[in-house]
Amino acid sequence: MLSRLAAPLAATALLAAVAAPASAAPAASGQDKPGSYSFAVIGDVPYGADQIAAFPGWIDQINAANPAFTVHVGDIKNGSTRCDNPYYGMIKDDFNRFRNPLIYTPGDNEWTDCHRANNGGYNPLERLSYDRSVFFAQPGTSLGQRPTKVDADTANGFPENVTLRRQGVDLAVVHVVGSNDDLKPWTGIGNTTATPAQVAEENARMASSISTVESAFASAKQKQDRAVAIFLQADMFDPTYAPAWDDISAFKPLVQTLIDQSRAFDGKVYLINGDSHIFNADKPLATGSPWLTTYGVTGSADNLERRTVDGSSNNKDWLKVTVNRPGAAEPLSFERVPYTS
Repeated sequence: MLSRLAAPLAATALLAAVAAPASAAPAASGQDKPGSYSFAVIGDVPYGADQIAAFPGWIDQINAANPAFTVHVGDIKNGSTRCDNPYYGMIKDDFNRFRNPLIYTPGDNEWTDCHRANNGGYNPLERLSYDRSVFFAQPGTSLGQRPTKVDADTANGFPENVTLRRQGVDLAVVHVVGSNDDLKPWTGIGNTTATPAQVAEENARMASSISTVESAFASAKQKQDRAVAIFLQADMFDPTYAPAWDDISAFKPLVQTLIDQSRAFDGKVYLINGDSHIFNADKPLATGSPWLTTYGVTGSADNLERRTVDGSSNNKDWLKVTVNRPGAAEPLSFERVPYTS
């Protein structure tokens, strides 16, 4: 329940001590051994009091399955609850409950939407800075009790944009969010258009995200790897509604990058996102896809497929991603694993 935020100081300190990352702990199980291994993906969780209460138990269930690591693709709260400081600390403690590494990329609910009155009327860029101070206090290192090293774009101010490589699969986790990547007006604090500060921040963050994706592809091509997987919050190809251009315009440079990089790569490309809350599997950039026309991009990417993870009120499972042995028909395979409670 939300009352977890009001735990006595001693109990909070004890939880932090128990959940603190063990820097000397061994690497996550299975991530460097030959053969297949699995990792978990979650997103848009926890949403609301019931899920806040259930979240530690869900983490325990993921721990019991012992994935090599877990990726949270953003939105650690719903869009109609407050963005107050203690909440971020509580979720970080939850993240450090993961036995193996936890890699997190921010979603829109924890910063871009914080201008809303029911979120506390915060300045979103201040909330973004605070989010980074909580979750990325040690750039280049994941969260979790057995943290792993990642290559982060810390030098450019984006420690959340990271790459890592595991057994012939290159992964990029990038900070790309809904609300048109934060180009929607902050109406809750009186704006009718995106501010110059918003535009400058989005342009710089998108450039970093694109550079991070390109870095993953460069590594995969240089090492002749079999797959690239990209993780982000925004559903740039949401099938549940017909977006206006000002809902998605910010994503066009990344969409073109995905096409260009995928076409130049001989392996498979996987895009895994949250945001729209309903599991979906498709090939949004394949030849003939209407999204190619919607975005006005050139070319297509028939080797790219994606998955949207369940979230929000539909958050009843986590996504198990198995990296199959070399020579398998598909580099990655996917399974939705239901929570038992």
